[in-house]
Amino acid sequence: MEISSVGIVGAGQMGNGIAHVFALAGYDVLMTDISQESLDKAVALIDRNIERQVARGKVTAEVKAAAMARIKTTLKLADLGQCDLIIEAATERETVKQAIFEDLLPHLKPSTILTSNTSSISITRLASRTDRPEKFMGFHFMNPVPVMQLVELIRGIATNAETYDTLHAVVERLGKTSATAEDFPAFIVNRILMPMINEAVYTLYEGVGSVKSIDESMKLGANHPMGPLELADFIGLDTCLAIMNVLHEGLADTKYRPCPLLTKYVEAGWLGRKTQRGFYDYRGEVPVPTR
Repeated sequence: MEISSVGIVGAGQMGNGIAHVFALAGYDVLMTDISQESLDKAVALIDRNIERQVARGKVTAEVKAAAMARIKTTLKLADLGQCDLIIEAATERETVKQAIFEDLLPHLKPSTILTSNTSSISITRLASRTDRPEKFMGFHFMNPVPVMQLVELIRGIATNAETYDTLHAVVERLGKTSATAEDFPAFIVNRILMPMINEAVYTLYEGVGSVKSIDESMKLGANHPMGPLELADFIGLDTCLAIMNVLHEGLADTKYRPCPLLTKYVEAGWLGRKTQRGFYDYRGEVPVPTR
């Protein structure tokens, strides 16, 4: 199937990044969110981010202008129904995602492919609540989308070969690399990454090391570009906790038990960079460890 128009549900960190790369790759993009303010902020951010690419010589001003012209916004979810491909990039809560797909169903073309950018939730289960499980896949982009090269392609139990092949070709057109993952909790990247972050939080919780010593140890001792606690703040501690809960519940193994300190930070509303406080306090000029 040929994809030319893409609907994106959610204009947050992931949604605007996905819109950015699709528009640059020549796709017509229609983005929706629950507030016009969120949509306006997303378009302004995409404009700034592509302008950075122009300044670095990655794209030309003409390419930028053409990409920005391809991005449209709407407050009506139903308007996305005529798109060839829809990517749900809403909050990482299954009930929210299910409600979005249920609201979309009456407005879809028969040929429309549905996908979710979920980082951990069962694709088979999400697909089963729609009228087209064979045309449903996990389409998991990494954050920040314009920079990260990987896209996880996750087939549900009913996903057909044509849908997989179509999305594989889309990833190639975006200039990214796909990794095929089976539909098990958290797929590949987060199945490996989140327990490492959770273990770093346990290391802090048990007093083995401070925030600074844990992050420096992994950066200088394991050559990681970011320390695990710094990375958790970047991802969002609520997202980290949600993925650990999916792993714990889905695999029923105590090694995936979320650290109580991670839960405590989320309960406090200290979710990382997006709330200005997490394992670091970002309210000053330089991030300061909170423990």
